Amino acid sequence: MVTLQPSFLLTNCKIPLLLFRSVLTVACEQTEVLLFDPISSKHIKTLSEAHEDCVNNIRFLDNRLFATCSDDTTIALWDLRKLNTKVCTLHGHTSWVKNIEYDTNTRLLVTSGFDGNVIIWDTNRCTEEGCPHKKFFHTRFLMRMRLTPDCSKMLISTSSGYLLILHDLDLTKSLEVGSYPILRARRTTSSSDTTATSSSGPRAVGSPCHQNDSSPLSEKHMSRPSQREGGSPRNSLEVLTPEVPGERDRGNCITSLQLHPKGWATLLRCSSNTDDQEWTCVYEFQEGAPVRPVSPRCSLRLTHCIEEANVGRGYIKELCFSPDGRMISSPHGYGIRLLGFDMQCSELVDCLPKEAGPLQEIRSLYSHKDVVLTTKFSPTHCQIASGCLSGHVSLYQPKF
Repeated sequence: MVTLQPSFLLTNCKIPLLLFRSVLTVACEQTEVLLFDPISSKHIKTLSEAHEDCVNNIRFLDNRLFATCSDDTTIALWDLRKLNTKVCTLHGHTSWVKNIEYDTNTRLLVTSGFDGNVIIWDTNRCTEEGCPHKKFFHTRFLMRMRLTPDCSKMLISTSSGYLLILHDLDLTKSLEVGSYPILRARRTTSSSDTTATSSSGPRAVGSPCHQNDSSPLSEKHMSRPSQREGGSPRNSLEVLTPEVPGERDRGNCITSLQLHPKGWATLLRCSSNTDDQEWTCVYEFQEGAPVRPVSPRCSLRLTHCIEEANVGRGYIKELCFSPDGRMISSPHGYGIRLLGFDMQCSELVDCLPKEAGPLQEIRSLYSHKDVVLTTKFSPTHCQIASGCLSGHVSLYQPKF
């Protein structure tokens, strides 16, 4: 029999955010970043003044370099071999910085913040003074931003319930207002409703797309970028309202956004505008799933969902896929739930239902005394970490 045995790390920092690599890094609501050995659970280092405000996210660029971002509006680059000082500090955002992504092919760092900006940083030309950067995209109510594993798409979630997808991504081109074609403005389909009508232009009032006037975007307002031979325009924008069970008439906020490690689906944590319901939902990319014909556009289709406990209302809960994409770890009250597409932890492509079905609860793990807000799988070991509101981190690993 195999059990998951927890070990405990006392971080003394509220609202930790976790990242696994060769070390387990913990970003704190305070100004600290803590580093642990994930095998021995031993504390390695505390970066006591990593930032001047809450640390929100950590991203490894390779085996030694990592970046942190903060409510102090900055991004910091660090080297594991020399943690006493930062490599450099990046200035460009005007509000809290919440997300860091990295394109390993171009070595471009991508960040997003509550100022609504997505900024590109050229780490190829970093100095002690910082990196050359430019504003790539802007939208209102921005919450989270992610790149697909092949960096061909950028997904952006908003607090107003919209999901934006930039297709055929080219990070070298800045997108100013009206410089991209809007492909769709519609609600995503469920598995039982694959013929929903889509429109190709105007957004309704409340659209997250920034405009200089109150009129909706239309064809005459949009300059078309160059189109590759036999392909669609680069950086084409698709605007969706993901279907969430029970939320058809009330609207929702997309608080957490993750991507399947093979790029087959996106994983959302959604809460109702009144904070009385919370859901975890999986949406298949209609384009790119190996068992389906390639469609001209990448519409999302709701395939699996499950209602959450909604403990700790108002707090964002960060969930994640396992490295192989077969399981989801989701904060659930004072613990986490391991969810699968079926009870055998099969691949998503082997469990695509005709109608949206429930995620299956594989296991529940409860070891905290406060609301769990974040969880992460190790990419290299059989481990899961979870962090709670009061700053405790639990590491779970199999015990035979």
